[in-house]
Amino acid sequence: MLSGAPEGFDALVLAEVASKGRDDVLFVARDDVRMARMADALTFFASRLERLEFPAWDCLPYDRVSPKAEIVGRRIDALTRMLEKPGDGPGRVVLTTVSALVQRLPPRAVFSQAVLKMRPGDELDPAMLVEILANNGYGRSETVMEPGEFAVRGGIVDVFPPALPEPLRLDFFGDQLEAVRSFDPASQRTIGEAGQAVFKPVSEVLLREDTIARFRTGYRTLFGAAKGVNPLYEAVSDGRRHLGMEHWLALYYDRLETLLDYLPGARVVLDHQAEEARDSRLE
Repeated sequence: MLSGAPEGFDALVLAEVASKGRDDVLFVARDDVRMARMADALTFFASRLERLEFPAWDCLPYDRVSPKAEIVGRRIDALTRMLEKPGDGPGRVVLTTVSALVQRLPPRAVFSQAVLKMRPGDELDPAMLVEILANNGYGRSETVMEPGEFAVRGGIVDVFPPALPEPLRLDFFGDQLEAVRSFDPASQRTIGEAGQAVFKPVSEVLLREDTIARFRTGYRTLFGAAKGVNPLYEAVSDGRRHLGMEHWLALYYDRLETLLDYLPGARVVLDHQAEEARDSRLE
């Protein structure tokens, strides 16, 4: 536990711990505000140190709303990067909160093969790209305005990955990707060259044949046969997303994992009052 050091100086201590080994260091902040302050301090003291941030959902368990797309995008971006081998330098620092740590996650296999990276010159049938986006939870629309949407117009595919500040425009000539550009979703005008496109799942719940079947079976086991109007059950059964569906995470997968499963061998550093925050969260 990191305790007794003045706030700000504790970031210097954490940076020194991370720089002295090749193992990942997981810092568990007591809340989101504390995690943000630690991130700023690490940027000041150790700007070259690789840092990942894994925030908690911005809604309560079994709430009737889904977590914000921006937060989910940050979480999935961090989880997929955790599955990659760190660079040649010192170990990474992963910043999270007590609330995020105690929450179960989809198994690593869900994300291990779900990242698509493309650069100009790569070849991929646009129809295959559309299928990959749909399988990863992206929704098709006429015009891309919000994170998690994609649109197709001839040889142009617009996509808004939730982890990015602006959507991307992919220009295909046949099956070859000619250019990747970012654009303003309000004006739809190109902003600049993006260099590459990285597409990751937009949700921790991927509605596929197996996950839908598992949800239906688990839901009936818990609550019996769905009777009358049941918007959640009907939407998931039809492969449509529904507000709050993420809170039933355990019904979609045969097992769930924790953040520590994504970081085997990591050194865990607890923030001051982290245990009190844990007890309060569980209560």
